[in-house]
Amino acid sequence: MTTTRRTRAEDFLELVERGRRGRLKLYIGFAAGVGKTYRMLEEAHALKRRGVDVVLGFVEPHERAETQALVEGLEVVPRKQYTYRDVTVEEMDLDAVLARKPQVAVVDELAHTNLPVCRHRKRYQDVQALLDAGINVIGAFNVQHLESLNDLVERATGVTVRETLPDSFLKSADQVVNLDLAVEDLHERLRAGKIYAKEKVPQALERFFRDENLATLRELALREVAESLERATSRPQQGAGDEGSQRGAAWGRVLVALSSYPRHAATLLRRGSRMAGRLNTDWFVVYVETPREAPHLIDAEAQRHLLANIEKAKELGAEVVRLRATDPVEGILDFARSHGVGHIIVGRSHQPWWKQRLGRAVDVRLVREGRGFDIHVVAFESPQEGRRP
Repeated sequence: MTTTRRTRAEDFLELVERGRRGRLKLYIGFAAGVGKTYRMLEEAHALKRRGVDVVLGFVEPHERAETQALVEGLEVVPRKQYTYRDVTVEEMDLDAVLARKPQVAVVDELAHTNLPVCRHRKRYQDVQALLDAGINVIGAFNVQHLESLNDLVERATGVTVRETLPDSFLKSADQVVNLDLAVEDLHERLRAGKIYAKEKVPQALERFFRDENLATLRELALREVAESLERATSRPQQGAGDEGSQRGAAWGRVLVALSSYPRHAATLLRRGSRMAGRLNTDWFVVYVETPREAPHLIDAEAQRHLLANIEKAKELGAEVVRLRATDPVEGILDFARSHGVGHIIVGRSHQPWWKQRLGRAVDVRLVREGRGFDIHVVAFESPQEGRRP
């Protein structure tokens, strides 16, 4: 089963012929082996038959015979070899694809982390460079690699996904296709050796490919594409002026309050990204710099983490705002009132219990003073972990 806005090669070709910036089509799956690379290659052949100049920028068949057979007959841009720490690794040759300048480039495994010697840290950033150069791209990744789902996937499956890409990249896509497959069918493919080598199958079935893991990931993929479709249908038309931003304000923009104690900031940022995506609205990450938190007064480690979290927020698509205020709660609420915010996300306070009892903790004050806003206080511990002896 395939869920898509528009799936035919002819439909994507219509988008290719518009505009100067390249168009992006994404195939999303919930696990290895659902057929993302296979379908991209099928589409590449269909486009080639229609006279489109299409190349394979980077495709990983994973030694699957059916997929490897589809590479035949398509132009492949040779990979570039890099030697890093005495190990030779092949990466997509971004410069070669840019110099070749095809109409369409097929790029697989978009969450991949490039070697430090490459121009960009992540492969999806290579794709953005292709799009900026007017090259249209068909790409693929699995839903668990979305940054905002990182915590949820780890809690649900027990698997920590190290390589991620930001939700803003998905939101920028012109077409999104979900490749769905029944869990039973995926297990059958796995046991038949069509995904991994036979000796790796038992371990895969015991770990990542457990029924409950795959069911959770499949549901996430279906939900993600449904939300992507909703965003597309509600996206304001060109020439609509500020209608889109006014609509976002009416629905209530999202604000994440970031403190200088950033230990759990990534969780808050992912929560904000998810909420803004569901509401199809803008979101802000607001850091209030009080006189006690001036840059020269914060220790170097906290400052480094804060800057890293600000970069992560930008990666996830947030507008980062740095306010100066004596009272952080007043600063956050004043900003929220003037920018059409409806939802404020804040972490549960780490301040001493007596400050919380006296109502002086930031989360307690936001709940008490933030009339007219939905205040979401995020706990970072399970009830058992947070229980006092």
